[in-house]
Order: sequence, then C-alpha cells, then structure tokens
Amino acid sequence: MSSLPILYAEERRQSILELVNRSGRVAVGDLSKRFGVSSVTIRTDLQTLAEQNLLVRTHGGAVSTGPAAAEMAIALRRERKVREKQRIGRAGAALAANGDAVYLDSSSTSLAIARFLKSRRLLTVITNSLMIVQELLDAPHIQVMLTGGSFQRETAAFVGPYTHAFLNQVHIQIGFFGAHGIAAEPGLTDISPEIAAAKRPVLKRCRQAVAVVDASKWGRVGIAPFAGIDEIDIIITDDSAPADAVRAVEAMGADVRFV
Repeated sequence: MSSLPILYAEERRQSILELVNRSGRVAVGDLSKRFGVSSVTIRTDLQTLAEQNLLVRTHGGAVSTGPAAAEMAIALRRERKVREKQRIGRAGAALAANGDAVYLDSSSTSLAIARFLKSRRLLTVITNSLMIVQELLDAPHIQVMLTGGSFQRETAAFVGPYTHAFLNQVHIQIGFFGAHGIAAEPGLTDISPEIAAAKRPVLKRCRQAVAVVDASKWGRVGIAPFAGIDEIDIIITDDSAPADAVRAVEAMGADVRFV
C-alpha cells in the first residue's frame, strides 16, 4: 500500500466520483485497496460526497446519482484555479501559428487555451473533448476534428480504442496536455487510466508537446502516467509553482515557462 501515489482528500474524492460515475457503483473495500487508505477514510469520503448530492450511500459502498453528478464533476474541474488557467491558456495559444494542426486534450486548462484560439485563423483543432468542441462552435474559421470513441461522462471526453486509432492517423504541429500531477519522476500523470491512455498516442504525433499545469499540480503523482519529462518540449505554469519541484524538473532539461 505504501507504494501507491498519495492523493489529498479533495483529489481522492474527485477520483472516487469519476469512478462511481463511470461504473455506476463502488465498494468501500475496493476503494480502500485502490487508494491505499483505510476503510474509515473511504467511508468519510463517500459521506462527504453524499452530503453534496454527488452520489448515494449504500451498505458497503455508493451508487451514482446519474448525469447530474457527472455534470457537477466537470463543473468542479472548470472552477479551480480559473485566473491561473486563463494566463496559462493565453500563453499556450500564443505558441500556435496560423495553419497549425493543434491538439487539445480534455483538461480544463486546454479548454482555456481553446478560448484564446478563437481569434486565430486557419487552425485545425483536434480534440477528444466535447467541451472544447462546444467552445469552438462560434468559431467557424477553425476546423474542428473530434476523435470519437467511448464517451466518458464525468470528463465529457472520448476514450478507448477508437479514440486511439483516430489519433494514430493524424500529424500535429503542437499538442497541449493538462495533467493531474507533474513531478521529475514519473513525469506527467492522471487519475483516470482511460484519459491517460488517450493522451499517450498523441505525444508521438506531435512536432511539439506542451504541458499546461497550474502550480497546484507540481509534486502530485496520479495513478496513471502518460508522459516522461523528456517527452515534453515546453511546460507552462503559473508563477506560484513550488521552486523545489520546478528545479527538479528543470534539472532534467525541461523548458519551464512562467506566466
């Protein structure tokens, strides 16, 4: 159990919510093993989420409340670190040139980038995110390509083998990748194995890969790694990122840019 990544309570509860929305129900024992914490801690997590009407407690676990909980999970991600994501989004969008094929993943930071790309011309945006497609509906000068695949409601993203097959056929000038966590080892990670698996094929198709992470992501390690530091060309973060964690990544040759 000690080898499992340590998640803070808020992060663990977000991951639990995604799991219950994806599978419909969860058991205390399974969650305890998955996150490496006691059953008492998991019961507290489930009770906290139930009090927010995000799931329904059952004997030995919990069940999903349906689409409303998935929508709440998406809203919670979008509302965190809004100002920082706006600054990162503006800086990321500035790296894309007219005529580029741009990949935006399903992270809330990539959604911020999409908003700043709207004024650009002759771009092709490739994404597995339904939220990004919706954001670009009023930008007819941008060609949008949606990957398709299995729809994951709690992230509003497409995942799975059909998603991977699509992404393995495209050539991308610049790709933007959010993350649950960034650390010198193992690099960029997520709390959803399916989301992480959707990011991996894109890295090989990008001429330039850019990580977009706010300060809260530094030093975190999620359960699903998707990119080593050496696979990322630029890391954009905000100026409150912890110095020690940044130095450890810079020592590996990373180009870290602050906004």
